[in-house]
Parts: sequence; C-alpha cells; structure tokens
Amino acid sequence: MKVRSNFSLLLILFSFISYAQTTTISGRLVDSNNQPLSLVNVSVLNSTVGSQSDRNGDFKISGIGEGTITLLFSSIGYKSREIQVSIQDSSPKDLGTIVLYEGNEILGTVTLNGERRNKFSRKKSAYVAKLPLKDIENTQVYSTVTSELLESQVVTNFDDALKNATGVEQLWTSTGRGGDGAGYYALRGFSLQPQLVNGLPGLTNGTINPANIERIEVIKGPSATLFGNAVSSYGGLINVVTKKPYSGTGGELSFTSGSYGFNQIVGDFNTNLDSNENLYFRLNTSYSTQESFQDAGFRNSFFVAPSLSYRVNNRLSFSFYGEITQAEQTNPTFLFLNRNAPTESANLEELNYNNKLSFTSNDLTLTNPTQNYRVEMDYKLSDNWQSQTLLSKSATSTRGYYSYLFEFGILPDDTFTRFISKQNSQTNTTDIQQNFIGNFNIDGKRNRMVIGLDYLNVNTTDNSTGYVFYGNVTPEGGFNGDDPFTPDVVEDDLFPLSTAGVDAALENTPVGNNNSKYSIYSLYVSDVVNFTPQLSLMLGLRLDHFDNNGDILTDEDDFNQTALSPKLGALYQIIDNELSVFANYQNGFNNVAPRLVGDPQDGAQRLQTFDPEQANQFEAGIKSSLFDNRLDGTLSYYNITVQDRVIQDPANPFNFIANGEVVSQGVELEINANPINGLNIRGGYSYNDSETTRTDDPLILNKRPLEAGPKNLYNFWASYAFQDNTLQGFGVGFGFNGASERFVKNYTTTGNFTLPSYTVYNASAFYEVNKYRIALKVNNLTNLEYYKGWTTINPQQPRAVLANFTYKF
Repeated sequence: MKVRSNFSLLLILFSFISYAQTTTISGRLVDSNNQPLSLVNVSVLNSTVGSQSDRNGDFKISGIGEGTITLLFSSIGYKSREIQVSIQDSSPKDLGTIVLYEGNEILGTVTLNGERRNKFSRKKSAYVAKLPLKDIENTQVYSTVTSELLESQVVTNFDDALKNATGVEQLWTSTGRGGDGAGYYALRGFSLQPQLVNGLPGLTNGTINPANIERIEVIKGPSATLFGNAVSSYGGLINVVTKKPYSGTGGELSFTSGSYGFNQIVGDFNTNLDSNENLYFRLNTSYSTQESFQDAGFRNSFFVAPSLSYRVNNRLSFSFYGEITQAEQTNPTFLFLNRNAPTESANLEELNYNNKLSFTSNDLTLTNPTQNYRVEMDYKLSDNWQSQTLLSKSATSTRGYYSYLFEFGILPDDTFTRFISKQNSQTNTTDIQQNFIGNFNIDGKRNRMVIGLDYLNVNTTDNSTGYVFYGNVTPEGGFNGDDPFTPDVVEDDLFPLSTAGVDAALENTPVGNNNSKYSIYSLYVSDVVNFTPQLSLMLGLRLDHFDNNGDILTDEDDFNQTALSPKLGALYQIIDNELSVFANYQNGFNNVAPRLVGDPQDGAQRLQTFDPEQANQFEAGIKSSLFDNRLDGTLSYYNITVQDRVIQDPANPFNFIANGEVVSQGVELEINANPINGLNIRGGYSYNDSETTRTDDPLILNKRPLEAGPKNLYNFWASYAFQDNTLQGFGVGFGFNGASERFVKNYTTTGNFTLPSYTVYNASAFYEVNKYRIALKVNNLTNLEYYKGWTTINPQQPRAVLANFTYKF
C-alpha cells in the first residue's frame, strides 16, 4: 500500500511539474510603418493552439511546453510570416515587435483556442482599394459576405449568398445564354453582374459555384477609377475572392442533399509540396445536381479549382489560381413584358399565372463550360515598395437551346409567344495588370499608394441561329399556334418541346457569323495620405482609352474614346480604429458609340461622336468597429447622377445630344454584431429612390428605372452556438430577407405591372464537434409564393430543406 501511495504521489508531482513548465508567449504586431495590426491570426504550427492580436496589435498565447515551436502569423492583405521560438523554462517569452509586410493573401485556416469574434465581419481587403486597408479607414463603402456566414446558412448557390449583401436584389437568375453572365442584380438603382474574381475580370455564362468562395465583396457606387467600366456598373461591382493555399495540410469533405433533387459533394484539400514549406497547393472541387420545383428543369455542374503559391524567398512569390466549370441546364423561361404594348393584367392575381409550369422540357438544354485563370507575381522592391504583376484569362461559352416567352399584346388572354434559337457563342478575355504598391512617409505624412497599368481585351464569337416562332402559351397553361406575324394558325402538335422538333423549325433559320472585339488601355493612381493618424485623404485618377474594333469583318463600327475618372475621399477616425466619419466623390463612365445624324433628304448622313457618359456619386456616412470588434457597422447616404446620356435632340429629330439624366439616391445601413460569445448577427437595410429626369423617351420620363429594383430591401441573420457544457456543439440560426413591391413594367402610355412585396424566412440547426459538422436548413420557411423580375416575371423556389454533413481534417 505504501509503495502504491508513493507511486501515486510521484505521478501527481510529475503532472504538477509538467504543468508548471508551460509558459506564455506574447508580442506586438505592426505594419511597416509601425502601425498596430489587429485581428492577425497567430498559431502554433502542428497544434490547435492559437490566438489573435487585439486592436493595439498585442497577442498572447498560453500553455506552451518546452521545446522549439514555430509561430505562424497571417492576416488578409499581408504576407504570412513564420518565427521559431525555443522554450527552455517556464519564464514568459516576450517577442517584442513583429513586422508584417503588405502582400498577397496566403491565409491559413487556423484553429484558435477561443472563438473568433464577429464571424460575419471582415476588417481588411487587399482588393477594394487595391491597397491593404481596413474597412474603418476606407472612404468607400462595401459589404462583405464571409465564408463563416455562408457556412452558417448552408448556402449552396451564389444567388442565396448575395442575399446577405445590403442593398443587393436579384433581377434575373442566370439564363445560361451567351452575354447574360451569371445573372443580373440591382444595386443603388443600377443593374450589374458579378464579373470580377480576385480583383480581375472573370466572366461566366452560368451560375458561379460557391465551393471556392472565401468571401464576396460588394463594392458600392461608381468604381471606374480603380476597376474601369468593363466590369463595374454605376451602382458598384461584385468581386468574388477565392480560397487561397496556406501553410500546412488540411481540408474538408462535404455532402449536402435536399429538396427538388439537390445533391452536392464538395472537396477542399491543402498541403505543402516541399519540405521547406515554401510551395503550397490547394484544390477545391464540387459536383452538384439540381432539379426544378416546376414541371421541368434541371442543372448539373462539375467544378474544379486548383491553386498554387510559391514563396521563392522573402522578396519574391508566385501564385496561380484556376477555376474550371462544366455545366448543363435548362434555361429558366421568363415571362417578358412588352414596353410598347398595353398589358391586359396589372398584377399576378389578374394574370392567373401557374408558376409550377416551366414552359420548357428537359430535352432542351444549354451547356456552359467556363474557365478562369490567374497568375500573380509579387516582388518586394524595397521596404517601402512592392511590385505586383497580374495576368488573368477567361473563356466562357454557350451551346444549346434557348427559349423565351414574349408578350406582344396582339393576341388576347395574356398570351405569350415562344421564341427559340440554338446558341453557339464564346467570349474570351485577357487582362494584364502591373501595380506598384507603396507605403512610405513624406514630410512625416504616411502615404499608401498604388500606381497601375491595365490592359483588357475582350473577343466574342457568336454563331447562334436567329429566333423562330414556336407557338403561344397563356400563363395558366393554355396553348395555341396563332402566329402573330402571319394570318396562319398552326396545329398545336407541330410545336413539340424536343430537340427534333426545334431543329426542324430552325432548319432554314440563318446562322450568325459575328466576331467582335475591343481593347481597353488604362493608367491609374490612388494615394491614401494620413495627415494625422486619424485624418486621411484618398485621391485617385484613371486615364482610360477604349478601342472598339466591333465586327472584325468591317471597319464601319470601329471607334475609340478616352475618359478620365477621378476619385476623392476624406475620412476622420473619431476614435482610433473604432469610429470614423467619411465622405467620398466617385466616378463611373460608359463609352458611347457614334450616331448617324443629318436629314437623309439633304444628302449622306454623317457620324457624330460623343464624350463618354458620366456618373458622379457623392456619399457621406459613418463606420464603426466598437467594443473590441463586437459591433461594427456602416451608415451612409449617397447621391448618384448619371449625365451625358445620348438622346434624340428635341429641336431636331435628325440629331442626337448628350443631355439625358438619371438620378439615384438612397440610404444604407449594415450591422455585424457579436454581443455575446457564440452569437453572431448580420443585418442590413437599404432605401433607394431613382428617377429618369431627362430623356427622349416619353414612356419613362420621371419614372423609376426598372433596373433599379425595389425601393426597400432588408436582410437579417443570427446564428448562436451554445456555450454551456450540456449543449456545447449545438447551435441554431434564423433570419429573413425581403423587399417592397416593385414595378417590372412602368410606362406612361402602356401601363404598369407590379410584383408584390415579400419577406422570406429561413432557419437552421447544427451540431459541430471536433472535425464533424452536421447541419439542417429550411429555406422559405413559410412556403411563400414570391417573384422577382426586370421587365420579366420570375417565380422563386418554394420551401426547401437541406441537410449537410462536413468532415474537416
């Protein structure tokens, strides 16, 4: 008994001594100008121990045992850094000041010993300003949809992801048709498409796959100064930031299954390819199938995204990113309303629309292969300057059958005529950028500057057929063969929804032979000057030369234009890194093709050139990151005036003048909160008032543009992970998004059509432990019938249930 007691005592003493030998490591993280860096991930490699720096840049890690460890420091917009630390006793280790330098976003998936605060908020971006600025020091407003938010909502498609972005409303879902891109959205009164990947052009004719999304950045307002006009709109732009390789080995496998035949497998794998851990590789891939809630329709897609990052030395690094998608789908059949003819019905109730009808068949499909590639070289020229060389290539194509239903207003009973064509088109883009990024002081004032050169080339080939008449339908499901263009009435069974039937109808239809291209050459500069640590001024200017070759077979449509796009912003931090007020002036532009002018009875007409159309935004607001990042938000008011739109001269019908105008103004509020541990909240509200104030079209004068979408938009999501021991690992989520009523047809003489307001509720529950996560999600909890559209009527999905299982390794 005595021997056993002594042995037990020795074990206790040994355990005590082992515990006593652990120590604490601390330090302070700053940038190259000795400014503190907050929210930097600090982790011990090959362990689950980690922490984050606070708003003063300080960090502390406890419980480190004896031996040599490697600390990894990583933060968005900064180059990762590793430091080896030797622990020989229990004395605390102060590493002093550690400097991180600006660079590309190689960011590790770090497991922390505490929960990261405010998971729905992202405080830095290397893309929004083409400089690594915190949100609270950026004069531009942007909304970030993080991967943590997408995971909590079990998001499986890009459209659902964008419901979290304040002020964004879907107008069209992706049609798959060449030139339509990945759907259309309304932002600040103007339509836009997601055409930017990692800050560079990245096109698609199909829905963007969310499997490779690290976050989505919705940048508000005209942004041509830094990004040009080819990938942005007057309302803003959408930048998809993809997942990047990181130091270490890990990944996850995920399977999601749900209503309407939805099944998706997602894989994510990351590893080091060399023993020195300078070469990182990551592969994201997914395969999904989806049927429609209507009587026909489906989408199948395969996606793979390899990425590679090579750190040659402390000065030079290379990165490669690729995205390859193979997709096949039926195109959604919208009901198109005619702006030039009266509409029999003014709302859905009068239309008597049976939204379970697709008016198509699974035999008529489109394929949308898409490829996006990006190569980046970063070279540290000095302690103050970095060179960034970027090459982006995109190729997207459409093959197959596309149909749509159009209301001519000639036939009775709200009859819509079906038109159909065989699509065969492809678009290729090449973008080359050279940026010089500086961080230096002049006369004691900090400057963060980017000087860039940009070349973009877009080439489109279209060998699609023309559209042919293929019968009529009524919204409740009726059919007739009364051709609105001829006195003929054709038997119903002569319009089968099959490839054989459509091919027969298209047999004598001309096939297009269109090949067009344009190039844009740009020089831009932007500088953020800190007159004091609290007061900063952003100045930017872009010189843009547009060279349009049009159809390469003729020179008649060739033209070129040169535009200047300025940008100005001022920001004052009332409380350092916590509360700031800002104001900005931002510019956007569109190139305008020449018009033929002159009375043809007086002789040959001549081409008249115009200056580019201009959009100018004035905005002011407040940004916050309070209570140690537990509450951040943005409140702003904006006014966008679009001028110099080419319209017909009211004094001369044979002349055109640049006198059209549209005014769009509104208010936006976004809040991200982490009031208590485990609870994360995201909420947003936007109000937009848009009006066409000068035009040559009396149908739309003093009317709200249809692309502006609803006046009011709102979204909310809350996720709570239980913290007590009995329910630890369990969590729930709840939220909603909605919009006020909106016109999809609103013309002075031909009438209106109104879609009703809606509020859609969603809920989730999950259990997460160790490497496993199981989640259940219900979309459209109340099974609401609701619609979206832009001169179209697009029914949305009813209630759907999703179940997800994820294994992380």
